Amino acid sequence: MFERMEPAKTALVVIDMQYYYLDDVPSAQIIIPTVNRLAAGFRSKGALVAWVQSTAGRGGQSLWPLYHDSFFQAENGARHRDGLTEGAYGHRLHAELDVSTVDLLANKSRFSAFLPGKSDLPDLLAARGVENVVIAGVVTNFCCETSARDAMMLDYRVAMIYDATAARYEEDHRMGLSSAFVNFCDVRMADEMLESVLI
Repeated sequence: MFERMEPAKTALVVIDMQYYYLDDVPSAQIIIPTVNRLAAGFRSKGALVAWVQSTAGRGGQSLWPLYHDSFFQAENGARHRDGLTEGAYGHRLHAELDVSTVDLLANKSRFSAFLPGKSDLPDLLAARGVENVVIAGVVTNFCCETSARDAMMLDYRVAMIYDATAARYEEDHRMGLSSAFVNFCDVRMADEMLESVLI
């Protein structure tokens, strides 16, 4: 869909690579080396890298009461809220991720990293003149796909990386990418992105 993305106007957006998710989704741990290779490649070409963390609770209070009260049994809603509270083990980015001091760190309180008022990422990217976003992380068919859809509707040129996103089940991974590809974004392999698109 997009044959070229100019590095100076492009950001790799890595979503939810936090212990809360990676400890629970084994396939997510497998993509860590590919995510790191992408991040290093983006930096070397002068592109931006942004790490986005989900934050579901603060001070014992939910930042998304409707979700926690309606879509979970009570104990599971509390586990999600508390596991994704700043300072909690589950909220931290995985230690094997290659996070650099030159990278951006962003927070979101909904599935999408591009939902105005619920994520600080759009303002951070706008301040740096970003027009293209490349999405990696977890999980493919929830936060990654939702972010891709919203980014496209905010007029970003969007690509998702097949081998740098992951879901609990391979079928969910493929369906999330297929759904997004139909109307919202490009889908590329990591090597393809680094070697022929980000130039």
